[in-house]
Amino acid sequence: MPRTYTFSLSIPVVIATAAVCTACQEPSRLVESAPPAAEAPAAMAVSDVDPADVSITRPVAGSDIPVHLVYIETVDGLYTPIGIRKPQGNGPFPMVLFASGNGGGGMPWVMDATNNTSWTQEQFVAAGYAVAWMRYRAEVELAYDKYGKLVEDIRQGRQLLNRGPLEYEDVISIIEYVKELPYVDPERVGYMGMSHGGEMAFKITSEYHGLRAAIASEPANHEFLSLTPDDTAHVNPDTGLRDIESMLMRETEKVRGRIRLDVANARIATISTPIFVQGRNTDELQGIFRVGYDLLQEAGKESEWKTYEHDVHGFVYVKRNAAGIYDPDEVQVEAVADSIAFFDKYMKH
Repeated sequence: MPRTYTFSLSIPVVIATAAVCTACQEPSRLVESAPPAAEAPAAMAVSDVDPADVSITRPVAGSDIPVHLVYIETVDGLYTPIGIRKPQGNGPFPMVLFASGNGGGGMPWVMDATNNTSWTQEQFVAAGYAVAWMRYRAEVELAYDKYGKLVEDIRQGRQLLNRGPLEYEDVISIIEYVKELPYVDPERVGYMGMSHGGEMAFKITSEYHGLRAAIASEPANHEFLSLTPDDTAHVNPDTGLRDIESMLMRETEKVRGRIRLDVANARIATISTPIFVQGRNTDELQGIFRVGYDLLQEAGKESEWKTYEHDVHGFVYVKRNAAGIYDPDEVQVEAVADSIAFFDKYMKH
């Protein structure tokens, strides 16, 4: 089972990860703390804790469902954070892992999302699912297209990789970890990703077949489809990296004319996981969302499509409003109900 590390704040240790505040309201800044010399003997208490499986449980603002914070070892031995919440009892429960956009942010991001963007997750918990917000490493521009699949070998008795792991491979490590949790049914693990996280649903399921079902909400599938941007995708002159968010790709005909269809279809062909693709009518990338679904259908893959009228990218993840409360609108309530119904279809029957 993959090793995990979180840090008990009651034990004096040196912390070189992102610390979280006691109240769990806002993430604190990166700190390094060490016990004063006079307290050094107390560090012996660390020997009573298994460093390979330590977790922190913290309350969540406005909820009676706490969060269990865990660091999970990824394929190259580095660690990525998640925050797990579950129904009362021992399970085993079906579980849905949640991803939002690009990676980075570490444990402070997980804590902030758990406290301020968790209405959707709480509906899943009420429906009997364990859930988790995840973080993973940042996207690497064009690496998915350039370097191909990850290959592992051994050199001088140590791990050797043909390239650095990518963000979607962190999620595969997380999936494998949660399947070992005693309160999770390993045969009923699902994934829900939004925006870049939606594209990762396609990347993951084309290479890995351990998910029961997946939702790709507003999936920014430009890399997966091997799409050549037009001049609406500006390049940052300081870095040479593209601003994909500025692209205008609303029409499916335009998208189909700019993708490498043979590459996209080869990737689609290996998918065996049912996928629910969610669009948003006014999104600049709506054509990309729809083409991803159309290719699934054309390849005979088990898939569903629904598009929604909403003015917020990422609307399916309900955030607290300016007053600090969750106040989902009718479209958000509908989209979350549709999402739960999709997972119920594959994970509860």
